[in-house]
Amino acid sequence: MRSSLEKIVGVAAVDERPVRDMWPLGIMEERAGNPSPKVLVVRPAGREQVAEVLRWAAANQVAVTPMGGGSGVCGAIGPAAGEIVLDMGALDRVLEIDETNLTCRCEAGVNGYALERQLNARGLTLGHYPSSLPGTTVGGLIATRSSGQESSRYGSIEDIVVSLAVVLPDGSFAAPRPGPRSAVGPALHQLFIGAEGGLGVVIGAVLRIHRLPESTKGQGYAFKDVHAGLDCMRSVMQAGIRPLVMRLYDAEDAAFNGYDLSAEECALVVATTGITGVAAAEAEAVKSFAKGARGLGEEPWHRWQKHRFDLSAERLQTFLEPAGAYLDTIELASLWTVLPDLHTRVKAAIGVGGLALCHFSHAYEQGCCAYFTFGGSAETESEARAAYGRAWEGAMSAALELGATISHHHGVGQARARWVADELGGWMRVWQAVKGGIDPQGIMNPRALGGRS
Repeated sequence: MRSSLEKIVGVAAVDERPVRDMWPLGIMEERAGNPSPKVLVVRPAGREQVAEVLRWAAANQVAVTPMGGGSGVCGAIGPAAGEIVLDMGALDRVLEIDETNLTCRCEAGVNGYALERQLNARGLTLGHYPSSLPGTTVGGLIATRSSGQESSRYGSIEDIVVSLAVVLPDGSFAAPRPGPRSAVGPALHQLFIGAEGGLGVVIGAVLRIHRLPESTKGQGYAFKDVHAGLDCMRSVMQAGIRPLVMRLYDAEDAAFNGYDLSAEECALVVATTGITGVAAAEAEAVKSFAKGARGLGEEPWHRWQKHRFDLSAERLQTFLEPAGAYLDTIELASLWTVLPDLHTRVKAAIGVGGLALCHFSHAYEQGCCAYFTFGGSAETESEARAAYGRAWEGAMSAALELGATISHHHGVGQARARWVADELGGWMRVWQAVKGGIDPQGIMNPRALGGRS
């Protein structure tokens, strides 16, 4: 197998090592003495090499998992022995930044943070800021259907992608279609956004970019409880304001983040942006919607900016080093009317270990994301895994029963595989038909969207 792949990409572009993403359960398994198997990792240098590897894999019935930065947290990257990983890191060119039409054409291996810095130097932004941004690639953001901290203004990755360049499992190529929009049939490239590498290999993208705003006004507010804070968020969004950032921390999360608030009080951090006059006027409008809340000034905004990337892979691994420790995040989303019950039920389900936090973000006119963090420690590895599993079971059950989505922006992988069909319902047949039609040999990531673990 190795010699065949070396003939395609070169000896230096093939190595053998264990590969996984940042799924906490995978880290816990490794800590307990169950490491990931070694697999062949292939680093293609361009489209033709990607196509040749896929044709070889189809002919030899070998599963292929495309990999970007490996910063996912759901186990979508977890190849088994005998499979191969396609490391897309060598396809890392920014091909064009069009400052007139505000598009960027780049390869899938481009680092998300590096791209943002390159755009910023020209007075531009992608507007896509997941907390994991320094460890991401454009292809990985697309594969997981990512959403960033500024999504309420700029949209999530599916709104940012204009078109894609994809190598299909048989080695054929689907080139980017014209923008900014087309009514020539469905937007078929959207099938690959969130497909976790299960339909083919995204090798490039055309992305919408934006001019950096002239001014940003950030403030913090303390609300008496979650209900009052959510009402303010809903009012802001339904008034047509599109804040750059709007995040509501429940009492426990606010305390965890160092806010000195009274019992039950929640902290809202919100920033408006744009032309100076517009940003100021929208900040005043937000203040009017926050009537009854205590103003906390600009300090919460500056603090949030300073710590926006603190949830790093290194910190996660450090927390999970001690035997028996467990920690994870679960991001759900629902309509405004469902969020209070969702918050109550999921907090109860995940709180057995002691750490149970929630903040609300990624707001829409219809609802928002509820982002939960839970953790604890147990005397044995089996007890830790059991507690971890109970938290996930309770959160997923609550979401499904209340009509919330079981994932807002982390994807599916192995973490949510059990519950995918419950949410998709009849759409699971559509996914299976698409998968079977595009990838009849079944070589693309077998752990994508509820696949085998």
